[in-house]
Amino acid sequence: EGAKIRVTTSSRSQTTTFLIEDNGVGIPDASLPHVFDRFYRADGARSEGHETRGFGLGLSLAKLIADLHQGEIVLSSTPGKGTRALVRLPAAKAQRP
Repeated sequence: EGAKIRVTTSSRSQTTTFLIEDNGVGIPDASLPHVFDRFYRADGARSEGHETRGFGLGLSLAKLIADLHQGEIVLSSTPGKGTRALVRLPAAKAQRP
C-alpha cells in the first residue's frame, strides 16, 4: 500500500528495454534465485505484516514470455526499499509481403 511504480522504456536498433521499479517491501536475497520458479512465493515474513497475495505465477510467466521472444528479464531487489525488473526484448523483424 502506498508504493509507487515507475515504468520506463527505451529502444535501440535491435533491442527494446523495459525498466519497472517500485519502492515496495522488496524481496529478500535468499528468495531472488527462486522468484522465476512456478508457484514460488517468498516467505510471508518478508512483507512485514502485509498479506502475501498471488499464486506465484506472475514472474514465471514474465520470464517465459521473455524467453520465447529470445529476450531476458533480470530482477534485483533491496528489502525495505523496492524491486527493479529489467526486461530486454529483441526488436521485431519486418516481415516481407
